[in-house]
Amino acid sequence: QLQASGGGLVQAGDSLRLSCVASERTFSGYFMGWFRQAPGKEREFVASLDWSRSGGGSAYYADSMKGRFTISRDARNTVFLQMNSLKPEDTAIYYCAANYKYPGYFRSTSVYQVWGQGTQVTVSS
Repeated sequence: QLQASGGGLVQAGDSLRLSCVASERTFSGYFMGWFRQAPGKEREFVASLDWSRSGGGSAYYADSMKGRFTISRDARNTVFLQMNSLKPEDTAIYYCAANYKYPGYFRSTSVYQVWGQGTQVTVSS
């Protein structure tokens, strides 16, 4: 129900745009989020977009991503994560996820019901 793509190998300072295509049902929930997981680390929150009717399309970011990453969507069923000024520490598998059960919650992995397969982002120094 979620298909993530756009990862790759880039150099520090480069940009990448990840995409996540969702099925119609998945896209009709409360939040679409991006998470990442580096080797040996827990999966961490990156950004989330509130597209509930009352959410107004608000975007939320982890502090370390503010100003460098931008989450957005198109008019249909795709969510993007634009990543600029990439750093080696951004290297991870990036996952998109959908929360269609819990309005107002977006930072924890536990509130997301559907996950994409992940796309690898590797940033060399």
